[in-house]
Amino acid sequence: MKIVIIGAGEVGFHLAKALSEENYDTTVIDISPEKCTRVGENLDVMVIQGDGASPEVVRQAEVGKADMLIAVTRIDEVNLIASQLAHELGAKKIIARLRNTEYSTKDTIIHPEKFGIDKVIHPEKAACKEILSLVQQLSATSVVDFEDGRLQLIGIRLDNGCPIHGKTLKELREENGDFSFSAVSVLRGRKTIIPHGDFEFDLDDICYFLVKKTSVKNVLTMVGKPIQETENVMILGGGKIGRSVAEALQDDLDVRLVEIDRSKAQHLATTFEKTLVLNSDGTDIEFLRSENMEELDSFIAVTQNEQTNLLSSLLAKHLGATQTIVHVSTTDYIPAMKVIGLDSVVSKNMSTVNAILEYIKSDQKVSITSFEDIDVEALEFNPAPGSPVTKVSLAEVGFPVQSIVGAVNHHGHISIAAGDTQLTEDDTVLMFARPKFISQVEKLFS
Repeated sequence: MKIVIIGAGEVGFHLAKALSEENYDTTVIDISPEKCTRVGENLDVMVIQGDGASPEVVRQAEVGKADMLIAVTRIDEVNLIASQLAHELGAKKIIARLRNTEYSTKDTIIHPEKFGIDKVIHPEKAACKEILSLVQQLSATSVVDFEDGRLQLIGIRLDNGCPIHGKTLKELREENGDFSFSAVSVLRGRKTIIPHGDFEFDLDDICYFLVKKTSVKNVLTMVGKPIQETENVMILGGGKIGRSVAEALQDDLDVRLVEIDRSKAQHLATTFEKTLVLNSDGTDIEFLRSENMEELDSFIAVTQNEQTNLLSSLLAKHLGATQTIVHVSTTDYIPAMKVIGLDSVVSKNMSTVNAILEYIKSDQKVSITSFEDIDVEALEFNPAPGSPVTKVSLAEVGFPVQSIVGAVNHHGHISIAAGDTQLTEDDTVLMFARPKFISQVEKLFS
């Protein structure tokens, strides 16, 4: 499949990285020499420096032969023009990232469809969706839904007093046989580990458990985390993400929205009926103390300044907030933020990447989900008739050690995979693997 990406910022770079690791014929276009150099030096893709809205440049990239054109520059107008050029030149499918959500309203004057766009991704909406999932699980560092929410991948940090500290994965399974789960990855410091039977859990590990949604509470009990309902949240930043999160939560929770700009805060106060809008600085420790952080369930920092988000969240955590959720645009910050103890880090850029990958793979046999903080990808496979995985039980297949089978969907019935599970060509299999081993896994399903 030939894919052309216009825009080599954070979204374009990580998208190209994910696709190149899957051996897609990928071309990246960007007007910035520095961004082109970064892509060229780190990824095995073709790079063209130039304006993605230029007919000459898109012809040079042979966009007319592309199976997919993905326009993800920071400027909506460039993405729209590039999409229209690609459509007229003959690109088969077109995805565009648009920051202005008005393009997707019913009464909009400019309809993306008129530019030949098949799929519009709004980054703030993608990030908002992820934040809402985290607010529902106060003890989680990350939550990812699979199978329309029936399965969840829950990231949990192992704190002091954790009952599974020092135990092996085999022991954990033997002690908790009353429900099924799969430990698919562990982040230890900055190292990603695929755990197997003799793996021993340690304090400060961030463990990623795949479990049916109905059994999430069992996992929390297993690792010694409290099961509590979210009642109140504080949102720092009245931008698109902050407003969207407040609007989604205000009917069910006590929501406080903090905005440092006085005129903007006054406007927001007239907009929201059920959200308390406060005009203050989220990095002012005296203000945070006055707002009783020790009674706060969730502190969500989503200003446009990453340093403000980081500092305010550290202060809120220090003052006793149960959960901190930090939004960043620079994905390089994410591993470090997990290491220093912040609960959850959300990136609208990585949320956008995953939304695009999901669309690209929607009509193929393999579906991929990338993660911000662990070097693992989730893949969905349908075994081919007579493939190696259908001939023996999972324990006998011989999967690469850097991969693990998570769950199996058999005609709508979902089960967590076990060693004695036998796959058929009618199954859909959810796997987790380090990127370099994906091709080896694919062969076993072919």
